[in-house]
Amino acid sequence: MEATASAKYLRGSAQKARLVADMIRGKDVNQALAILRYSKKRAAVSIEKCMRSAIANANEAAEKANISIDPDELWVKTAFVDRGPTKNRRRVRPAPQGRAYREQRHFCHVTILLSSDAKPEPGGRNAAGPAAEAKPAKLAESKTRKRGGAAAAPRAKRAGTKAGASAKAETETKATKTPAKKAAKKKTKSEE
Repeated sequence: MEATASAKYLRGSAQKARLVADMIRGKDVNQALAILRYSKKRAAVSIEKCMRSAIANANEAAEKANISIDPDELWVKTAFVDRGPTKNRRRVRPAPQGRAYREQRHFCHVTILLSSDAKPEPGGRNAAGPAAEAKPAKLAESKTRKRGGAAAAPRAKRAGTKAGASAKAETETKATKTPAKKAAKKKTKSEE
């Protein structure tokens, strides 16, 4: 079972409120409330109110559905903060060298989704996925390339050194001696 709560037009910028929302995401309700209560961030007070509202919404939804739910089993499935409107005040704040800043008041919207479903395991197969298994093979392959082999010659070409110039000359002479030209040379030698 899931329950949501949102708090709109909270004072403070969304960027600062996201720092608090990131701290509680994925935690149990009791642990999240403890984090919010003892946090020094100003946004924590408003987000705590939103969290308590989400818990109350979960209890109410459970009663309507005639399901018994323990609030201690809830956990924060998602918590995100959206940017709200910005008030550009006509008042000005003093700034250095006789200048002035326009006062901007930022607002944000917080949404919290609580769930009573089983939590996904952080170290489980779903977290890493099949891409994590293929990564070590690619890593070993890239290390062998860096040690030398085929990748060493192109580096010398780009460097513009004497070694690079001689390697470039060798590749050009090999490229110019095609089978048709070799056959033509043999004919001219036999005719002489």
